[in-house]
Amino acid sequence: MSDEAALDALMVVMEAAFDPHWREAWTRAQVRDSLEMPSTMLLLADGEARPIRSGEASGFVLSRQALDEEELLLIAVRPQDRGRGLARRIMERYLDQVRRRGVRRIFLEMRANNPAHALYRRCGFTPIGTRSGYYRTAQGEAIDAITFARHL
Repeated sequence: MSDEAALDALMVVMEAAFDPHWREAWTRAQVRDSLEMPSTMLLLADGEARPIRSGEASGFVLSRQALDEEELLLIAVRPQDRGRGLARRIMERYLDQVRRRGVRRIFLEMRANNPAHALYRRCGFTPIGTRSGYYRTAQGEAIDAITFARHL
C-alpha cells in the first residue's frame, strides 16, 4: 500500500471513530508529519485484526518508539466494527510487534472519561499519573488526562 493509500485508510477510520466533541482526532497533516518520522509505526487492520496492505481498514494503531520505550499515540476502530473484541485483538497484535522490536515499556495518555480505559486495563496497562485539566472539549470543558504504562 502506498503511503498516501495508507494515510487515506487511516483517515477514514479516524473520521468515523472520533467524536468531534472530544477533539481527539488528528488532522491529515498531523498524521502525515508523524508518519514521516522513522520512529513512527502504523498498524492498519482489517475486521479480523489482520494487518492490511491494501483496501479498507477497520482499525489502526499509531505509535512512536524511542529506544526501548513506545508511546501509543492513537488506537481506533470504526463504530460499525465495535463490540466484537476487535480493539483488543488489534492491541494484542500491536503488543506482539513492539515486543519483537525490543520495546520494554509502553505509555499512553487518554482523557479521564474515555471508555477505552477498560480496554487498556484488560491489556495490562496501569494508570501512573494524571494531568489536571489537560484536555478541552469543543465547548471548552476541561478534562483530566490519565497516563498509563505497561511493562513488557
